[in-house]
Amino acid sequence: MREIKTDKLDAIVARFEAIDKKVQDPEVIADNRAWAELCRERSELVPIVEKYAELKKLDSDRADAIEMQKSGDAELAAFAKEEFDQIEERTEKVIDELKILLLPKDPYDGKDAILEIRPAAGGEEAALFAAELCRMYKMFAERKRWKVEDISENTTELGGIKEAVFDISGKDVFSFLKFESGVHRVQRVPVTETQGRVHTSTVTVAVLPEAETVDIDINEKDLKVDTYRSSGAGGQHINKTDSAIRITHLPTGIVVTCQDQRSQTKNRERAMQVLATKLYDYFQGQKDEEYASLRKGQVGTGDRSERIRTYNFPQGRVTDHRIGFTLYSIDEFMNGDLDKMVEALRLADQTRRLENE
Repeated sequence: MREIKTDKLDAIVARFEAIDKKVQDPEVIADNRAWAELCRERSELVPIVEKYAELKKLDSDRADAIEMQKSGDAELAAFAKEEFDQIEERTEKVIDELKILLLPKDPYDGKDAILEIRPAAGGEEAALFAAELCRMYKMFAERKRWKVEDISENTTELGGIKEAVFDISGKDVFSFLKFESGVHRVQRVPVTETQGRVHTSTVTVAVLPEAETVDIDINEKDLKVDTYRSSGAGGQHINKTDSAIRITHLPTGIVVTCQDQRSQTKNRERAMQVLATKLYDYFQGQKDEEYASLRKGQVGTGDRSERIRTYNFPQGRVTDHRIGFTLYSIDEFMNGDLDKMVEALRLADQTRRLENE
């Protein structure tokens, strides 16, 4: 086989066949956790195994087409040559697809994500756009049939937000949203502008792979826990009780709040999960160069100080500066139609990683 290492593929097929036998073993089936883990691994290997089988079939068909061209029958040889060319073209595509499937997985791709959105430069206009970005991501999540859970939100009098934190859970959420981390710039005439001038404002978006509290050890002695009366949306109940929670991790200074659950207990549980996610990101970033490079290598540096995207409303365009990709459908985009942008970013990431292989 050409241009791809078959020894690795053969090993994957062998592993797949071994798993296939194990998942039918009554003893393994009885261990729900082990069985579920094997099924998950099997499902990840299926696309590679199927694509490799297609590649081997193409290789066999190519050999047949070569033999047919030697038949001495001019008409048959012409047909075989056409068949050979089609096989060659398809083979190149399958090899490219296999190379992508064989790329090392981002270990966080399968995780849920916590999004933090905050206005930066631009005052009330930045706060209003931050609220629109929240709506945009929630509508995208709805299109994907993901679940969205608000964690905390501080609003302004005009309907903007000072800060919003929410969780999105579903299949491979982080793999779709990880490229959204960074500075989002908006250019438009604000509703507060009386002379029709275009203003430029910015909003920061952080996307963190959600960690379970079991993923990291949190010492209760390191925590300062405050309760307060919730101030956002949520109905009458939360405005009558001190149900909102603020937790400060004293060694790092990381602060998390949760005010959207109906009870103090549930708000504390949710806040602890967010704290675990932030601490995981903080400590891994400090000690693990590979983790840091993953976080910064999200098609660009991924750093919040980097302007990643511009939303130009007068021109009706959205431009991602990391890959030079522009869409002239800003209304649809703001209504959660992010698929073209997300796919372009994922393809650019795959291309970059293939070049570095």
